[in-house]
Amino acid sequence: MKLIRTVKVKNDLGLHTRPATVIVKMLQSYKSSVHFTYKKDIINARSIMSILMLALRKNASIQITVEGDDAEETISALVNAFENQFWEKL
Repeated sequence: MKLIRTVKVKNDLGLHTRPATVIVKMLQSYKSSVHFTYKKDIINARSIMSILMLALRKNASIQITVEGDDAEETISALVNAFENQFWEKL
């Protein structure tokens, strides 16, 4: 199964090291392949360096593409993390 969603970066500092680490650690629990698309760049979301290289600022919109058997659970967890600003405000 292949799912695609568009999300917006809500963190004041953009997608910096802390939220990138949350993404990479979160994806260790899932088997699906996950890619982020920003402008013309497509990266493997399991790579913290690739995420950081996108240099995503606040309000940047990115496309999440998830493909695999647990795609629904994976994309749901990622969208939730983006919506909750990776729990940085807690």
